[in-house]
Amino acid sequence: MYSTSIIFDRKKKAEGDREGALEVRITVDRKSYYINTGVRVQRKQWAGTVIRRADADALNNRLAIIVRRVNEKVNEFIDRQQPLDMNAVKSYIYAGSSAAVDHNGLLAWIEKEIPLLNVSEGTRKHYWLLLDRLKAFGRIKEWSDLTVENIYEWDGWLHNLANVNSRKDEGVLSTGTIHNYHKHLKAMLNRAVMFGVIDASPYARLVGKFGSGEDENIEYLTEEEMQLILDTHPVPGTQMETVRDLFVIQMYTGLSYSDMQALDIKNYHKDGDAWVYNGKRIKTGVPFVSQLLPPVVDVLERHGWKVPQMHNQKYNAQLKTFGNAIGIEGLHTHLARHTFATYMLSNDARLQNVMRMMGHRKIEQTLRYAKVLAKDVHEDYGIIADKLKGNTRH
Repeated sequence: MYSTSIIFDRKKKAEGDREGALEVRITVDRKSYYINTGVRVQRKQWAGTVIRRADADALNNRLAIIVRRVNEKVNEFIDRQQPLDMNAVKSYIYAGSSAAVDHNGLLAWIEKEIPLLNVSEGTRKHYWLLLDRLKAFGRIKEWSDLTVENIYEWDGWLHNLANVNSRKDEGVLSTGTIHNYHKHLKAMLNRAVMFGVIDASPYARLVGKFGSGEDENIEYLTEEEMQLILDTHPVPGTQMETVRDLFVIQMYTGLSYSDMQALDIKNYHKDGDAWVYNGKRIKTGVPFVSQLLPPVVDVLERHGWKVPQMHNQKYNAQLKTFGNAIGIEGLHTHLARHTFATYMLSNDARLQNVMRMMGHRKIEQTLRYAKVLAKDVHEDYGIIADKLKGNTRH
Protein backbone atom coordinates (compact mmCIF):
# COMPACT_ATOMS: atom_id res chain seq x y z
CA MET A 1 0.00 0.00 0.00
CA TYR A 2 1.16 3.51 -0.69
CA SER A 3 -0.12 7.08 -0.52
CA THR A 4 0.95 10.47 -1.80
CA SER A 5 0.36 13.91 -0.35
CA ILE A 6 1.81 17.42 -0.45
CA ILE A 7 3.31 18.66 2.79
CA PHE A 8 4.35 22.16 3.73
CA ASP A 9 7.56 23.23 5.48
CA ARG A 10 8.73 19.80 6.68
CA LYS A 11 11.98 21.34 7.92
CA LYS A 12 10.16 24.08 9.92
CA LYS A 13 11.74 27.10 8.29
CA ALA A 14 8.66 29.16 7.42
CA GLU A 15 8.55 31.71 10.22
CA GLY A 16 6.87 35.08 9.74
CA ASP A 17 7.12 36.02 6.08
CA ARG A 18 9.74 33.39 5.29
CA GLU A 19 8.69 30.80 2.73
CA GLY A 20 8.62 27.08 3.27
CA ALA A 21 9.08 24.32 0.72
CA LEU A 22 6.23 22.22 -0.64
CA GLU A 23 7.18 18.57 -1.06
CA VAL A 24 5.44 15.46 -2.30
CA ARG A 25 5.47 12.77 0.39
CA ILE A 26 5.31 9.20 -0.88
CA THR A 27 4.55 6.60 1.76
CA VAL A 28 5.16 2.96 0.83
CA ASP A 29 4.75 0.27 3.48
CA ARG A 30 4.98 2.90 6.22
CA LYS A 31 8.23 4.27 4.83
CA SER A 32 8.18 7.88 3.59
CA TYR A 33 10.08 9.47 0.70
CA TYR A 34 10.12 13.15 -0.20
CA ILE A 35 10.39 14.99 -3.52
CA ASN A 36 10.86 18.77 -3.60
CA THR A 37 8.40 20.43 -5.98
CA GLY A 38 10.42 23.62 -6.31
CA VAL A 39 7.45 25.62 -4.99
CA ARG A 40 7.91 27.75 -1.89
CA VAL A 41 5.13 29.73 -0.18
CA GLN A 42 4.45 31.52 3.10
CA ARG A 43 2.43 29.78 5.80
CA LYS A 44 -0.57 32.06 5.20
CA GLN A 45 -0.46 31.08 1.50
CA TRP A 46 -0.97 27.36 2.10
CA ALA A 47 -4.30 25.71 2.92
CA GLY A 48 -3.93 22.34 1.24
CA THR A 49 -3.62 24.36 -1.96
CA VAL A 50 -1.78 27.59 -2.72
CA ILE A 51 -3.92 30.65 -1.92
CA ARG A 52 -3.55 34.45 -1.71
CA ARG A 53 -1.01 34.66 -4.53
CA ALA A 54 -1.38 36.07 -8.04
CA ASP A 55 0.22 32.91 -9.43
CA ALA A 56 -1.77 30.53 -7.22
CA ASP A 57 -3.52 28.83 -10.15
CA ALA A 58 -0.25 28.21 -11.98
CA LEU A 59 1.45 26.86 -8.86
CA ASN A 60 -1.46 24.56 -8.02
CA ASN A 61 -1.44 23.34 -11.60
CA ARG A 62 2.28 22.57 -11.32
CA LEU A 63 1.73 20.64 -8.07
CA ALA A 64 -1.08 18.65 -9.65
CA ILE A 65 1.15 17.68 -12.58
CA ILE A 66 3.94 16.53 -10.27
CA VAL A 67 1.59 14.46 -8.09
CA ARG A 68 0.02 12.90 -11.16
CA ARG A 69 3.41 11.86 -12.53
CA VAL A 70 4.51 10.52 -9.15
CA ASN A 71 1.43 8.30 -9.06
CA GLU A 72 2.04 7.13 -12.63
CA LYS A 73 5.60 6.01 -11.88
CA VAL A 74 4.90 4.51 -8.46
CA ASN A 75 2.00 2.52 -9.91
CA GLU A 76 4.34 1.23 -12.58
CA PHE A 77 6.68 -0.19 -9.92
CA ILE A 78 3.75 -1.69 -8.03
CA ASP A 79 2.33 -3.32 -11.17
CA ARG A 80 5.70 -4.88 -11.90
CA GLN A 81 6.13 -5.87 -8.26
CA GLN A 82 9.49 -4.12 -8.18
CA PRO A 83 11.09 -2.21 -5.28
CA LEU A 84 10.49 1.53 -5.46
CA ASP A 85 13.42 3.39 -7.02
CA MET A 86 13.15 7.06 -5.98
CA ASN A 87 15.83 8.19 -8.42
CA ALA A 88 13.75 6.69 -11.23
CA VAL A 89 10.64 8.45 -9.90
CA LYS A 90 12.40 11.82 -9.80
CA SER A 91 13.85 11.33 -13.27
CA TYR A 92 10.41 10.45 -14.61
CA ILE A 93 8.81 13.53 -13.06
CA TYR A 94 11.25 16.01 -14.50
CA ALA A 95 11.91 14.23 -17.78
CA GLY A 96 8.31 14.86 -18.75
CA SER A 97 7.70 18.12 -16.96
CA SER A 98 8.22 21.72 -17.96
CA ALA A 99 11.64 21.85 -16.33
CA ALA A 100 13.31 19.52 -18.78
CA VAL A 101 11.79 19.99 -22.21
CA ASP A 102 13.79 22.98 -23.40
CA HIS A 103 15.63 20.79 -25.90
CA ASN A 104 12.33 20.35 -27.74
CA GLY A 105 12.19 24.06 -28.52
CA LEU A 106 9.96 26.89 -27.37
CA LEU A 107 7.00 26.16 -29.65
CA ALA A 108 7.01 22.46 -28.76
CA TRP A 109 7.04 23.37 -25.07
CA ILE A 110 4.12 25.78 -25.45
CA GLU A 111 2.17 23.12 -27.35
CA LYS A 112 2.68 20.67 -24.45
CA GLU A 113 1.80 23.24 -21.83
CA ILE A 114 -1.45 24.62 -23.27
CA PRO A 115 -3.56 21.54 -22.34
CA LEU A 116 -2.22 21.79 -18.76
CA LEU A 117 -3.24 25.43 -18.21
CA ASN A 118 -5.80 26.06 -15.50
CA VAL A 119 -7.94 28.32 -17.71
CA SER A 120 -11.35 28.27 -19.37
CA GLU A 121 -11.71 26.60 -22.75
CA GLY A 122 -12.34 30.00 -24.31
CA THR A 123 -9.03 31.29 -22.98
CA ARG A 124 -7.28 28.07 -24.00
CA LYS A 125 -8.38 28.73 -27.60
CA HIS A 126 -6.57 32.07 -27.44
CA TYR A 127 -3.38 30.26 -26.46
CA TRP A 128 -3.76 27.89 -29.42
CA LEU A 129 -4.18 30.91 -31.68
CA LEU A 130 -1.06 32.45 -30.14
CA LEU A 131 0.84 29.29 -31.06
CA ASP A 132 -0.46 29.49 -34.64
CA ARG A 133 0.62 33.13 -34.90
CA LEU A 134 4.11 32.35 -33.58
CA LYS A 135 4.50 29.55 -36.11
CA ALA A 136 3.42 31.90 -38.90
CA PHE A 137 5.84 34.60 -37.67
CA GLY A 138 8.68 32.10 -37.80
CA ARG A 139 11.31 34.07 -35.87
CA ILE A 140 10.46 32.93 -32.35
CA LYS A 141 10.74 29.14 -32.42
CA GLU A 142 13.62 28.21 -30.12
CA TRP A 143 14.52 29.36 -26.62
CA SER A 144 17.50 31.21 -28.10
CA ASP A 145 15.06 33.30 -30.16
CA LEU A 146 13.73 35.02 -27.02
CA THR A 147 15.45 38.37 -27.50
CA VAL A 148 14.18 41.92 -27.02
CA GLU A 149 14.73 42.54 -30.73
CA ASN A 150 12.56 39.58 -31.71
CA ILE A 151 9.76 40.65 -29.36
CA TYR A 152 9.76 44.06 -31.05
CA GLU A 153 9.81 42.34 -34.46
CA TRP A 154 6.89 40.18 -33.30
CA ASP A 155 4.99 43.33 -32.34
CA GLY A 156 5.70 44.93 -35.71
CA TRP A 157 4.65 41.76 -37.52
CA LEU A 158 1.35 41.73 -35.66
CA HIS A 159 0.71 45.35 -36.62
CA ASN A 160 1.49 44.56 -40.24
CA LEU A 161 -0.83 41.57 -40.03
CA ALA A 162 -3.53 43.87 -38.67
CA ASN A 163 -3.28 45.98 -41.79
CA VAL A 164 -2.97 43.10 -44.28
CA ASN A 165 -5.85 40.92 -43.07
CA SER A 166 -8.52 43.51 -43.80
CA ARG A 167 -11.06 41.30 -45.54
CA LYS A 168 -14.43 41.25 -43.82
CA ASP A 169 -14.39 37.48 -43.35
CA GLU A 170 -11.08 37.65 -41.44
CA GLY A 171 -11.48 40.90 -39.59
CA VAL A 172 -8.74 43.33 -38.59
CA LEU A 173 -6.51 42.84 -35.58
CA SER A 174 -7.23 45.62 -33.11
CA THR A 175 -4.55 47.02 -30.82
CA GLY A 176 -6.41 45.29 -27.99
CA THR A 177 -6.03 41.95 -29.77
CA ILE A 178 -2.33 42.59 -30.32
CA HIS A 179 -2.01 43.46 -26.64
CA ASN A 180 -3.62 40.12 -25.79
CA TYR A 181 -1.10 38.24 -27.93
CA HIS A 182 1.67 39.90 -25.92
CA LYS A 183 -0.17 39.14 -22.68
CA HIS A 184 -0.53 35.44 -23.48
CA LEU A 185 3.05 35.04 -24.71
CA LYS A 186 4.28 36.87 -21.62
CA ALA A 187 2.20 34.52 -19.43
CA MET A 188 3.71 31.45 -21.11
CA LEU A 189 7.23 32.79 -20.66
CA ASN A 190 6.56 33.60 -17.01
CA ARG A 191 5.40 30.01 -16.64
CA ALA A 192 8.67 28.84 -18.20
CA VAL A 193 10.57 30.97 -15.67
CA MET A 194 8.51 29.56 -12.80
CA PHE A 195 9.22 25.99 -13.92
CA GLY A 196 12.94 26.70 -14.33
CA VAL A 197 13.04 26.27 -18.11
CA ILE A 198 14.53 29.75 -18.64
CA ASP A 199 16.15 32.18 -16.25
CA ALA A 200 14.26 35.30 -17.34
CA SER A 201 11.67 36.51 -19.83
CA PRO A 202 12.54 39.26 -22.32
CA TYR A 203 9.28 40.93 -21.27
CA ALA A 204 10.92 41.64 -17.90
CA ARG A 205 12.94 44.29 -19.74
CA LEU A 206 9.90 45.61 -21.60
CA VAL A 207 7.55 46.60 -18.79
CA GLY A 208 4.77 48.80 -20.14
CA LYS A 209 6.13 48.89 -23.70
CA PHE A 210 3.08 47.28 -25.33
CA GLY A 211 -0.09 48.98 -24.15
CA SER A 212 -3.66 47.83 -24.71
CA GLY A 213 -4.87 51.00 -26.43
CA GLU A 214 -4.17 52.96 -29.58
CA ASP A 215 -1.68 55.35 -28.00
CA GLU A 216 1.25 53.01 -27.49
CA ASN A 217 4.23 54.07 -25.43
CA ILE A 218 6.72 54.61 -28.26
CA GLU A 219 10.16 55.47 -27.01
CA TYR A 220 12.55 57.61 -28.99
CA LEU A 221 15.71 59.64 -28.43
CA THR A 222 15.76 63.40 -28.29
CA GLU A 223 17.91 65.30 -30.78
CA GLU A 224 20.30 66.08 -27.90
CA GLU A 225 20.69 62.34 -27.21
CA MET A 226 21.18 61.66 -30.91
CA GLN A 227 23.93 64.26 -31.01
CA LEU A 228 25.54 62.75 -27.91
CA ILE A 229 25.80 59.42 -29.73
CA LEU A 230 27.29 61.13 -32.80
CA ASP A 231 29.83 62.96 -30.60
CA THR A 232 30.90 59.72 -28.88
CA HIS A 233 33.86 58.04 -30.54
CA PRO A 234 34.90 54.73 -28.93
CA VAL A 235 38.37 53.32 -29.51
CA PRO A 236 38.67 52.35 -33.22
CA GLY A 237 38.45 48.65 -33.91
CA THR A 238 36.61 47.81 -30.67
CA GLN A 239 33.17 46.26 -30.24
CA MET A 240 31.93 49.52 -28.74
CA GLU A 241 32.81 51.35 -31.95
CA THR A 242 30.96 48.72 -33.99
CA VAL A 243 27.89 48.96 -31.75
CA ARG A 244 27.89 52.75 -31.89
CA ASP A 245 28.25 52.74 -35.69
CA LEU A 246 25.48 50.16 -36.22
CA PHE A 247 23.12 52.21 -34.07
CA VAL A 248 23.98 55.37 -36.02
CA ILE A 249 23.13 53.58 -39.28
CA GLN A 250 19.75 52.54 -37.90
CA MET A 251 19.10 55.90 -36.27
CA TYR A 252 19.55 57.77 -39.56
CA THR A 253 17.98 55.24 -41.95
CA GLY A 254 15.09 53.81 -39.92
CA LEU A 255 16.12 50.32 -41.01
CA SER A 256 15.28 47.35 -38.82
CA TYR A 257 18.12 45.18 -37.55
CA SER A 258 17.75 42.63 -40.37
CA ASP A 259 17.46 45.28 -43.11
CA MET A 260 20.41 47.20 -41.67
CA GLN A 261 22.62 44.09 -41.60
CA ALA A 262 21.67 43.40 -45.23
CA LEU A 263 22.48 46.95 -46.38
CA ASP A 264 24.69 46.74 -49.49
CA ILE A 265 26.06 49.89 -51.10
CA LYS A 266 25.83 48.12 -54.49
CA ASN A 267 22.03 48.45 -54.23
CA TYR A 268 22.26 52.23 -53.94
CA HIS A 269 22.63 54.63 -56.84
CA LYS A 270 23.92 58.18 -56.92
CA ASP A 271 21.30 60.90 -57.45
CA GLY A 272 23.42 64.04 -57.45
CA ASP A 273 25.28 63.87 -54.14
CA ALA A 274 22.75 61.49 -52.57
CA TRP A 275 22.91 57.69 -52.26
CA VAL A 276 19.38 56.37 -52.87
CA TYR A 277 17.82 52.90 -52.79
CA ASN A 278 14.30 51.66 -53.52
CA GLY A 279 14.02 48.26 -51.88
CA LYS A 280 11.76 45.89 -49.98
CA ARG A 281 11.84 45.09 -46.29
CA ILE A 282 13.17 41.61 -45.54
CA LYS A 283 10.53 40.87 -42.92
CA THR A 284 7.41 42.02 -44.76
CA GLY A 285 8.35 42.55 -48.39
CA VAL A 286 6.91 46.08 -48.21
CA PRO A 287 8.66 48.61 -50.49
CA PHE A 288 10.66 51.39 -48.85
CA VAL A 289 12.88 54.27 -49.91
CA SER A 290 16.27 54.75 -48.30
CA GLN A 291 18.75 57.58 -48.61
CA LEU A 292 22.09 57.62 -46.83
CA LEU A 293 22.34 60.75 -44.69
CA PRO A 294 25.79 62.19 -43.84
CA PRO A 295 26.23 60.34 -40.48
CA VAL A 296 25.60 57.02 -42.26
CA VAL A 297 27.97 57.86 -45.11
CA ASP A 298 30.64 58.68 -42.53
CA VAL A 299 30.22 55.28 -40.86
CA LEU A 300 30.25 53.34 -44.13
CA GLU A 301 33.33 55.17 -45.39
CA ARG A 302 35.23 54.21 -42.23
CA HIS A 303 34.20 50.56 -42.66
CA GLY A 304 35.11 50.29 -46.35
CA TRP A 305 31.47 50.77 -47.41
CA LYS A 306 30.45 47.56 -45.67
CA VAL A 307 28.10 47.24 -42.69
CA PRO A 308 29.82 45.53 -39.72
CA GLN A 309 28.11 42.22 -38.88
CA MET A 310 26.99 41.39 -35.33
CA HIS A 311 24.43 38.91 -33.99
CA ASN A 312 21.33 40.76 -32.82
CA GLN A 313 21.42 39.29 -29.31
CA LYS A 314 25.03 40.39 -28.82
CA TYR A 315 24.26 43.74 -30.45
CA ASN A 316 21.41 44.46 -28.01
CA ALA A 317 23.51 43.40 -25.03
CA GLN A 318 26.41 45.63 -26.10
CA LEU A 319 24.02 48.50 -26.84
CA LYS A 320 23.01 48.51 -23.17
CA THR A 321 26.65 48.75 -22.15
CA PHE A 322 27.32 51.54 -24.63
CA GLY A 323 24.19 53.45 -23.59
CA ASN A 324 24.95 53.18 -19.89
CA ALA A 325 28.50 54.43 -20.54
CA ILE A 326 27.21 57.66 -22.12
CA GLY A 327 24.22 58.13 -19.82
CA ILE A 328 21.38 56.85 -22.05
CA GLU A 329 19.71 53.84 -20.46
CA GLY A 330 17.75 51.17 -22.31
CA LEU A 331 19.21 51.39 -25.81
CA HIS A 332 17.90 48.67 -28.14
CA THR A 333 17.74 48.24 -31.89
CA HIS A 334 14.07 49.12 -32.29
CA LEU A 335 14.62 52.38 -30.41
CA ALA A 336 16.77 53.54 -33.33
CA ARG A 337 13.90 52.92 -35.77
CA HIS A 338 11.45 54.81 -33.52
CA THR A 339 13.96 57.66 -33.23
CA PHE A 340 14.35 57.96 -37.01
CA ALA A 341 10.58 58.23 -37.56
CA THR A 342 10.02 60.84 -34.87
CA TYR A 343 13.15 62.76 -35.93
CA MET A 344 11.95 63.01 -39.53
CA LEU A 345 8.42 64.03 -38.54
CA SER A 346 9.60 66.62 -36.02
CA ASN A 347 11.77 68.14 -38.75
CA ASP A 348 8.76 68.63 -41.03
CA ALA A 349 9.06 65.52 -43.21
CA ARG A 350 5.65 64.70 -44.69
CA LEU A 351 3.76 61.78 -43.17
CA GLN A 352 3.36 59.97 -46.50
CA ASN A 353 7.11 60.22 -47.13
CA VAL A 354 8.01 58.89 -43.67
CA MET A 355 5.63 56.01 -44.33
CA ARG A 356 7.71 55.13 -47.44
CA MET A 357 10.99 55.58 -45.55
CA MET A 358 9.83 53.18 -42.82
CA GLY A 359 8.33 50.63 -45.18
CA HIS A 360 4.91 50.74 -43.51
CA ARG A 361 1.96 49.12 -45.25
CA LYS A 362 -0.59 51.64 -43.99
CA ILE A 363 -0.44 55.29 -42.97
CA GLU A 364 -1.96 54.35 -39.57
CA GLN A 365 1.35 52.74 -38.58
CA THR A 366 3.20 55.98 -39.23
CA LEU A 367 0.50 58.01 -37.45
CA ARG A 368 1.54 56.32 -34.19
CA TYR A 369 4.71 58.40 -34.22
CA ALA A 370 2.83 61.60 -35.02
CA LYS A 371 0.51 60.94 -32.08
CA VAL A 372 3.47 60.52 -29.75
CA LEU A 373 4.95 63.81 -30.93
CA ALA A 374 1.59 65.55 -30.42
CA LYS A 375 1.45 64.15 -26.89
CA ASP A 376 4.94 65.46 -26.15
CA VAL A 377 3.93 68.91 -27.45
CA HIS A 378 0.92 68.93 -25.11
CA GLU A 379 3.16 67.95 -22.20
CA ASP A 380 5.50 70.85 -22.98
CA TYR A 381 2.52 73.21 -23.09
CA GLY A 382 1.50 71.84 -19.71
CA ILE A 383 4.91 72.57 -18.20
CA ILE A 384 4.81 76.17 -19.46
CA ALA A 385 1.21 76.57 -18.31
CA ASP A 386 2.13 75.44 -14.80
CA LYS A 387 5.01 77.92 -14.68
CA LEU A 388 2.79 80.75 -15.82
CA LYS A 389 0.17 79.85 -13.23
CA GLY A 390 2.88 80.04 -10.59
CA ASN A 391 3.96 83.48 -11.79
CA THR A 392 0.44 84.87 -11.71
CA ARG A 393 0.03 83.91 -8.06
CA HIS A 394 2.78 86.26 -6.90
